[in-house]
Amino acid sequence: MFSANHQKFIEMDELSQKKVPFFFMVDFLVNNIEIYTESQLQENSLIIDFQIFKNTKPTQALNKKTDWKAYPESLESFKEGFDKVQKNIRLGNSYLVNYTRKTKIDTNLTLEEIFYHSSAKYKVLYKDFFVFFSPETFVKIISDKIFTYPMKGTIDASLQNAAEVLKNDKKEKAEHYTVVDLLRNDLSMVADNVNVDKFQHIDFLKTQQKDLYAMSSEISGNLKPEFIGNVGSIMQKLLPAGSILGAPKPKTLDIILESEGYDRGFYTGVCGWFDGKNLDSCVMIRFIEKEGDQLYFKSGGGITHMSKLEDEYQEMKNKIYVPIH
Repeated sequence: MFSANHQKFIEMDELSQKKVPFFFMVDFLVNNIEIYTESQLQENSLIIDFQIFKNTKPTQALNKKTDWKAYPESLESFKEGFDKVQKNIRLGNSYLVNYTRKTKIDTNLTLEEIFYHSSAKYKVLYKDFFVFFSPETFVKIISDKIFTYPMKGTIDASLQNAAEVLKNDKKEKAEHYTVVDLLRNDLSMVADNVNVDKFQHIDFLKTQQKDLYAMSSEISGNLKPEFIGNVGSIMQKLLPAGSILGAPKPKTLDIILESEGYDRGFYTGVCGWFDGKNLDSCVMIRFIEKEGDQLYFKSGGGITHMSKLEDEYQEMKNKIYVPIH
């Protein structure tokens, strides 16, 4: 499951060895990999807004009142997959499963307006197919050092002492520990001297619907000699991203495919920009996709043995937002 598209990873290695800047996108199942050099980006109506690179064009202010309506599935429908996940956790097949859903939304905003007027660390508009505005870094590579920033745990910022509550919540804490552990192990495949530099750091996310706090950590290591300058080989080792899959990876993927009942596609995949020397990449979450004339928002959260059905259902709904103020 992790060796699909081997040729594309080799192509990424060749470009990065030649220090040619390029953008790449890998879908959740590592079945579809797209690679674009800077000139190819313009031809493919793929618009990117990263901290280290953007190919956006000037845009007008948004002069209209935003309509936004989500139609989440019922709690009973959510429960079907949730119960399958919990059963597998009880059987010891997994201890963390990222369970996601697909929610129909109606809005008077186009995908392009959502892209240009939302604020996020990472934004991509792919033709008239999907847009995302992700707060979550996957890995960064700076001067042969690799960093990852797992983000796990969110809370409504309007609650009293929200940041402290999030930091001390038993379930969120356990989930965060698990992901940090998982990603520390993952980084160890491509790097030496792997350390957790920051633990349970709280970020504030401002959105039109509600403000959220999210919990993240920072892990870093020195790339092993055979991975230096080989972006494709690094991605092949690390994907799918642990934070949106769970642990252990292969068995958890089977549970996800059985429980979700829809195709994630590029949602929860990874994309990145290599500038000829350094890499910045993100997990493709906060994701809106067009099917025919209908828009769908894909969202979810981590499930552990401590997860409560109603809380997880609420978290899935909390994440259906656009960060436009």
